[in-house]
Amino acid sequence: MAFPRPRPARPELPRQRVQSLQCGQGAVRAARFNADGNYCLTCGSDKTLKLWNPHKGTALRTYQGHGYEVLDAAGSFDNSQICSGGADKAVALWDVSTGQVVRKYRGHAGKVNCVEFNEEATVIVSGSIDSTVRCWDCRSRRPDPIQVLDEAKDGISSVKLSAHEILTGSVDGRVRRYDLRTGQLCSDYIGSPITSVCFSKDGQCVLAASLDSTLRLLDKDTGELLGEYKGHRSTTYRLDCVLNELDTHVGCASEDGHVYFWDLLEGSLALSLPVGQGVVQSLAFHPSLPCLLVATQGQVTLWREDTFQPEGDPD
Repeated sequence: MAFPRPRPARPELPRQRVQSLQCGQGAVRAARFNADGNYCLTCGSDKTLKLWNPHKGTALRTYQGHGYEVLDAAGSFDNSQICSGGADKAVALWDVSTGQVVRKYRGHAGKVNCVEFNEEATVIVSGSIDSTVRCWDCRSRRPDPIQVLDEAKDGISSVKLSAHEILTGSVDGRVRRYDLRTGQLCSDYIGSPITSVCFSKDGQCVLAASLDSTLRLLDKDTGELLGEYKGHRSTTYRLDCVLNELDTHVGCASEDGHVYFWDLLEGSLALSLPVGQGVVQSLAFHPSLPCLLVATQGQVTLWREDTFQPEGDPD
């Protein structure tokens, strides 16, 4: 007779603080893992970018070149380059090893809220308060963007890329998805200003956070509302939303100093994590581990699952 297969273990959520990085950058506007999750970037109100090994708590390099505070950053797939956007309206491309600005792209009429590389790190996509998304060719010497997406009626708060899609969230209350293979635009109206969007790992769904203190899970192709998640506070600030590494839980930063996680299918609150005083500025979930980066005020904390034991700890 065949024995029933064991039920998979319940996914673990990050509950214990294992590192605190005192960034020394003023307020940390964004914290982002690199492609493999071994390093992270922090964006400061003091105009700097910093590269860290958050697992060891060590600062590796500081990048200086923006004229105002840095609002977002991303690393390339091979960790050789960084892109960043700031309140100086500029998008910068950096060489990781030398710390130098390789190119600076100017064309946005307002501060740059979000930046992302495409998969091959040949294009940077940036979203701005000027209501446009601009695509910049990293290999060309041309100063102007190769494409401008100007359908939004208000500022772009969030940009994410998949292999052939650009996903944007805007203050006009719409989530827009541009299919680069077919040249089509799909738009879903949420109604409240969008603060953050992301794809699920399986590429089937889109998660959107908005200023009505609600997270919404949408079917990517039909726009159908699959789930709503409430309990956090989001009324004023541009807060990040995330999915955990297994797509089983959705999470969101909150203005009350907590990070909240809900069961994706059931919609029930699974975890309320008290991380600090005041607004949680930024969140990033590790690509393959139950590991979370949280930025509050001038520091970034790293959280792991309860069963995690830091190296060197006795059993």
